[in-house]
Amino acid sequence: MSTTQSDRLRGLLEPLVAARGLDLEDIELSKAGKRRMLRIIVDSDEGVELDACAELSREVSDRLDETDAMGEGEYVLEVSSPGADRPLTEHRHYVRAIGRLVKFQLAEGGELIARILDADDEGMDLEVPGVKGRKPTARRIAFADVAKARVEIEFNRKDKKEEEA
Repeated sequence: MSTTQSDRLRGLLEPLVAARGLDLEDIELSKAGKRRMLRIIVDSDEGVELDACAELSREVSDRLDETDAMGEGEYVLEVSSPGADRPLTEHRHYVRAIGRLVKFQLAEGGELIARILDADDEGMDLEVPGVKGRKPTARRIAFADVAKARVEIEFNRKDKKEEEA
């Protein structure tokens, strides 16, 4: 998608998304056979419910129909949340990942797997799991020291609600 079209779509759709208390994470436009696929990725601190995606999809569709932002020709519209495996790139992504296990690719090389305990403007406080029966250790890492980061999916970890029960 051209930068101009991306900027135009973002300018058109961001107010709709923000009005629902959501963040517009990404806009992707790709070919899907003879049609085009427009994927709108939204998120919030509380996550995104399926009903919210459906309602926003109808509103976005109406807005796109009112304008010539998509030009002539057919397209498929998809509004969804980012998914568990998306990269953490913005400060808000790290804040939303507090309590989660994250795999960090470090700027100096190497990697680190740790749980985010807290995040502020400069970096994060982490808990590095102990190996072979050792206790976890605390570590501080600056955002500048992170090249890439992704949440690790944990299938057997109890969430905070289960732990408090």
